[in-house]
Amino acid sequence: MRVLAIDGGGIRGLIPALVLAELEERAARPVHELFDLMAGTSTGGILVCSLCAPDALPAREVAAIYEEEGPRIFDRSLAQRIRSADGLLDEKYDDAALDRALERFLGNKRLAQARPELIVPAYDTAAPGPFFFKTMNARGSASEDFALSEVARATSAAPTYFEPLELGERALIDGGVFAVNPGMSAFAEALRMGDGGDVVLVSLGTGERTRRRSFDEIKDWGLVEWARPILDVVFDGSSDAVDYQLRHALGEGYWRFQIELTRASDDLDDASERNLRLLREHAEELIEARASDLDAVVAALIR
Repeated sequence: MRVLAIDGGGIRGLIPALVLAELEERAARPVHELFDLMAGTSTGGILVCSLCAPDALPAREVAAIYEEEGPRIFDRSLAQRIRSADGLLDEKYDDAALDRALERFLGNKRLAQARPELIVPAYDTAAPGPFFFKTMNARGSASEDFALSEVARATSAAPTYFEPLELGERALIDGGVFAVNPGMSAFAEALRMGDGGDVVLVSLGTGERTRRRSFDEIKDWGLVEWARPILDVVFDGSSDAVDYQLRHALGEGYWRFQIELTRASDDLDDASERNLRLLREHAEELIEARASDLDAVVAALIR
């Protein structure tokens, strides 16, 4: 069972998109032919939906979409800045640009049409609890066969950044609140679907934060101070925990591709020209540093 898992991380999704483009070139096959199961959260969910959709775009073109659409999605009018008060009083961004981009590239494509198997986490605040979009469920029930644009929109509705998505009786927000790294969810799904054979899992990060906060800095923080940083703590902590678990569970059958953001911003929404260039540079550095591992991954996927 060959599994791909892609983290959340907003505009930083450019990094795994470029890694996948390199993987496609080395394997001489599209991503959807290399894996049996693909999982993605938030920006990772957008990626897997794009790469699993009928007539899927090559990963290199998906990466270009980040650079083209990112500045539009993460752009705010003066009215939006005043209304949101930087995300404290209302969501930080109008979701219209995100909706237009998803509709443009995913159109009327449905979850049941995705190939290979797909699993995308979101969190349903109306339940409350985790909700997983799955191709397996979509093929079995029309009520579970959502538009891929809806799947991508739901998993990327990061609290304070974008408005939640209402889908029937569900009120869906970013799956990153419980599975920013969907690797363990994907592994569990692979075990459920498989016949007990080996699992090969490739996990792609969106760049690791290097920002540190000392005790003296945070000791007197209250609700206002913690409102935005707590997302970073939850996302980073859960991602690293999943990485730890998978390393022990899979050993040599597990590859994690991640890089420290020593120059690029670790913000989810910095789509400035400079930061996009730095994110691309980080991706290129990661590809160069892990060239032998990428070759090993290709060998494991196509043997």
